[in-house]
Amino acid sequence: MALTAPPGGRSIFSPATVRERAENFENYWVYLRHRDGELLEAERALANKQPVLARFQEHPVRSRRPLAAPERFYRNYVTMRDDPRTLDRTTLLLTFLYKFARHEWVGISAAWDATPTLADSEHLTDKISRYHLAEEFGHMRLFHEMFETFRLDRVEWVPLPNWVKQVYSVFTRMPPALMSSAAFVTELMGFTVYLHLDKILDETLADEPEARERVRGLLHEIAVDELGHVGLRRNYMGPVGRRVAKRMVRPMFHAFFHSMPEASLLFDIRRMVKDAEGFDYATIPPEMLRGAWVPSYFWRRP
Repeated sequence: MALTAPPGGRSIFSPATVRERAENFENYWVYLRHRDGELLEAERALANKQPVLARFQEHPVRSRRPLAAPERFYRNYVTMRDDPRTLDRTTLLLTFLYKFARHEWVGISAAWDATPTLADSEHLTDKISRYHLAEEFGHMRLFHEMFETFRLDRVEWVPLPNWVKQVYSVFTRMPPALMSSAAFVTELMGFTVYLHLDKILDETLADEPEARERVRGLLHEIAVDELGHVGLRRNYMGPVGRRVAKRMVRPMFHAFFHSMPEASLLFDIRRMVKDAEGFDYATIPPEMLRGAWVPSYFWRRP
């Protein structure tokens, strides 16, 4: 179903009743199965997502010319070894994309092993989580296409350091109310990144118009799913969790982007925080909102 912006717009931190949230879990589950199709456990994939990836792969787009110094990408894409200010903007963008996606990859790989299969899931939220993880694995394949677009065919998904894995482990043992708030903020942060990436593509990739539009197309495929994840994660939170989440936005954003030296050179982090704190569906570009899932309580007037 095609969606348009809610009348008047509503903040993502708007209140919702227990009944509304219960109904929206059911509505989201219907939406998810219709949009994604069958979950293919062995492939960690979704039936309706595979043709999307195939279309990109069957009609490849490659940059007009390789990076000026591709070895600088490979030297810095896992860990920034050079002064990031000395990298050209395209290389800086690509190393950021890798580091950002790598966090996703590590998180979903650990969660997949800890989450019941669809057949073994007893609760609706477990079934939704399994679908979400399969969507995220699909996103990793789309990220890989971005690197292929710039003729970077030696990208490997390297495990994060042990201390980072331990942080993820602590995250999974948080009290439910706190974990729901933190999980919501991570989804909100991810979608905010996509919005700001979209804004810098025209300038950053001005001399590579075909590659730019391919990257934009790949990002939009991911962003539509992530917008649904934002709304769904909001659905887990009651009044206390909602207030906790809003207070967590600023410190979590700054902590996350501090680990990526490219971030402050590419984005205005303060602007990103402000946009996340004031997240409103009415401000989402129509091409991202179209086809995305939005909780029903954001469609009523404030």
